[in-house]
Amino acid sequence: MTPSTNPLKTHLSILKDSSERFAQSAAFKVPSSQGPSLGVPRWDTITFKQFYDDVELCARYWAYELNIKANVPLKSVVGLWIGGYTYSDVLHIYGVSKAGYVPQLFSLRLPNPTVIFELLQKAGAKALVCDSGTLVSMSNRTHDVPVHLFTAPAFSDIELSSVNLSMVVQDSYITTNEESIDPSECAFIFHTSGSTSGSPKLVPCNYRWLDAAARKASQLCVPINPDRQDVSTWMGSMAHIGQTCLLLSLMQYGTCIVQPSRFPFPAEELTAMVRYCQVNRIWQFAAFFSAHLRTARQDPKFLAILTSLDEVTTCGMALSQEDQDYAYSSGINLKEIFGSTELGGSTLISIGGKDPNTRHHLRPLTGLSYEFRPTHSDVDSGVHQSTNRLLEFVVLPESGDCPDISLRNPDDNKFHTGDLFIEVGPGTYIFAGRDDDWIKTENSLRCDTKSIEDNARAMCGPLISECIVAGTGRPSPVLFVESDGEVPEPKLKKEIWRKIRLFHSRRYVHERITAEMIIVIPKGSLPRTASKGNIRRKAVEEAFKAQLDKLYGVS
Repeated sequence: MTPSTNPLKTHLSILKDSSERFAQSAAFKVPSSQGPSLGVPRWDTITFKQFYDDVELCARYWAYELNIKANVPLKSVVGLWIGGYTYSDVLHIYGVSKAGYVPQLFSLRLPNPTVIFELLQKAGAKALVCDSGTLVSMSNRTHDVPVHLFTAPAFSDIELSSVNLSMVVQDSYITTNEESIDPSECAFIFHTSGSTSGSPKLVPCNYRWLDAAARKASQLCVPINPDRQDVSTWMGSMAHIGQTCLLLSLMQYGTCIVQPSRFPFPAEELTAMVRYCQVNRIWQFAAFFSAHLRTARQDPKFLAILTSLDEVTTCGMALSQEDQDYAYSSGINLKEIFGSTELGGSTLISIGGKDPNTRHHLRPLTGLSYEFRPTHSDVDSGVHQSTNRLLEFVVLPESGDCPDISLRNPDDNKFHTGDLFIEVGPGTYIFAGRDDDWIKTENSLRCDTKSIEDNARAMCGPLISECIVAGTGRPSPVLFVESDGEVPEPKLKKEIWRKIRLFHSRRYVHERITAEMIIVIPKGSLPRTASKGNIRRKAVEEAFKAQLDKLYGVS
């Protein structure tokens, strides 16, 4: 329990504090609505004071819509099905929260309305806010929405009604930082980045958890140069925990966040952000930064841009050894973070330094309660005597970032991540994969390969002899199927797709197999272990790398 003398940090208290400490400093730089002039990109500046004022106005709007007009009870869960990539999206999320509600955030990567409705009901939500894009995707499904439905207007439209909102919505309708907070009370609801049984799990985040996530910033986000404002890149969608916690962390140090025009942003846009917005530090998913490294290998000027940055922090998954070696040897100030949705992003960080043998090793963040315990397979086989034993990363219930009890192991009340490590020095580790059948795709979201394989076998059993899903670090998975050659390949692919299509319609976009992502190969051609004949996922990805690169358009 956080002592009363050390009040809980929340997104709203940090915003208030930052608006006073860094009032006229840039909080965001957003692409200008006026567009480029003479080919020069333009970004508009939003100060911390303006950010705070805009959240206040947005809170009055949602207090009026939800509380006064619709009579939605305070502290109710309110779903927001929005992009999460714009300043306006941040205002709606923070505004709903400051109006006294609990935001339940939905990613556009989960486009199936039926699944959204199910998750709203599981969370006990009372309302759903959609932007114009998601309303279009629902088309004539709006009558099925099990809660009040609202449209998220452009913030410019809210500004036009600011005078009326100030008169109609009294200060008592929006929360203040002086109000006491119960650490066990829910602040946000996110969702696991992968689906289980066709649906993600709820990830309720209470204020104790939020406070722990915010306090990690002191080990991650302190400016390199205390005499200069850090300017960083926007990492991903606010509908996911990664960007939400990054904003929470960077605000505490007055860091400016630059919004690119698209995700992932190409090398030329990063160059423009460095030149015109003074970006000196970037946070990016490893697969996206790997694309920048490919460009840097061919473009010395862009490599110079990367080496000029104070720091490059990659996350989501480990960079390949080849990319790490190139980045370090080229003089890029690289830092790597390991984390997960349920734990508020970061949990371990690379130790850095000059030693090429150890600088990529990971150490746990301090002030939390983690343990690395031998896996059952190691214990059962006697491997626990080995220096290379596999250790599962486990979070103890007393750790501030230990997720909701619904996500913990019921036997010991601990959160078992399923992430495996090898201890390579006292208190330092390297990631060694997972103890299950999940992979991480390009944007570091998770995909349950086993459920896809099980469905393919169940639906297509007579048509295929074996199958496996691959795609680590790719935009989406690929289904490899072994055929006995009796059915022509085009016809076989078409029939497989017909049988599995319904299953994939409920899944996140990054988890879906599409018709183009079915690869038919001869029976017996998938790499197998010599002892048990098991198909090895990593070996499949290595053996078919050229074919996968071509499929995904990687040069």
